[in-house]
Amino acid sequence: MNTREHLSAPFFDPAELGAVAHLYRGEMYRSKVWRTRLDTTTNWAVAVTGIALSLSFTNIENSPLPLILTGLLVMVFLGIEARRYRYFDIWRTRVRLLEVCFYGPILRGEGVRTENGWNQVLAEDYSRLHFHISFWEAAGRRLRRNYAWIFLILGISYLAKIDIHPAPLRTLDDLWARAAIGPLSGKVVLLIGIVYYLGIFLLATVTLRQQHAAGRVSGLEEHEDPMLKFGIHV
Repeated sequence: MNTREHLSAPFFDPAELGAVAHLYRGEMYRSKVWRTRLDTTTNWAVAVTGIALSLSFTNIENSPLPLILTGLLVMVFLGIEARRYRYFDIWRTRVRLLEVCFYGPILRGEGVRTENGWNQVLAEDYSRLHFHISFWEAAGRRLRRNYAWIFLILGISYLAKIDIHPAPLRTLDDLWARAAIGPLSGKVVLLIGIVYYLGIFLLATVTLRQQHAAGRVSGLEEHEDPMLKFGIHV
């Protein structure tokens, strides 16, 4: 029995297959460019964290303030990276779509299959360019993957700094005095820090339920396949 009898029209001729292959190469290139931009932002965050640690711990008399300011700056980097990740996800989704729905059947010896409508979905995505994930999901993903460790290091370093420099803490009054910043008392500063880290924790956990990005490799169940967000069953 001819395998093509089981395949649905339209079929791609050799020229069209070549065009789709070049399309895949182009989308792969764009996803790699945006992947590099993501790495650049993370490198900035790591670099400024290292500088802040050096400034705070080089001398026992140095202030822990650089660690606080770096925490705010790293949050800005996270926002920039979340925006970049939304663009990266556009190209990565297209690459994933072509890998699963175009190359997958070919590699299985089934030829080009279009009955699930992946080609129409891809054509619509080109006609109406839009983000596939929200800003908050992107921020949560980058936070869980990279930035959580940076924030953790900053928080532990800050607590260690005010605990051991210029001498080990002995009383709560010493703690409030060392944590104070200008007109803000130590209690207020530490309360703001607790709220800040609670917000980070909530961002990481709440967005964990919003997994719409393509190309995840975390052992997905069938009903969680990223292609299903387009109504494509593979």
